[in-house]
Amino acid sequence: MSYELPTPPASLPTDLVNQLNESSPERLHDVATYAEELAEHKEREARLEEEADQNAVEERPDDQTTRRPDDQTTDRTTFPKGDDHDQEKQRQPLLLLAVA
Repeated sequence: MSYELPTPPASLPTDLVNQLNESSPERLHDVATYAEELAEHKEREARLEEEADQNAVEERPDDQTTRRPDDQTTDRTTFPKGDDHDQEKQRQPLLLLAVA
């Protein structure tokens, strides 16, 4: 180890650097341990939040997909919803064919 004071990262505030420079070796070890554990906790928290966001996106139904009308397993809820008038227009040709 060098006998020179280490150069602090430029991102650290001057007040914090001064406080660390005035601390005992024992306190510096405590600060280092706490800082390491805190960093790991925050990284884990961010990772879990990102995974939750990804899962939410994957679970969201795809609004663009519809089944073809000739598919026997078609559920009416998969089609885009229109007003009652639009549904009547869709039913009329079927009713006319049934009457004819």
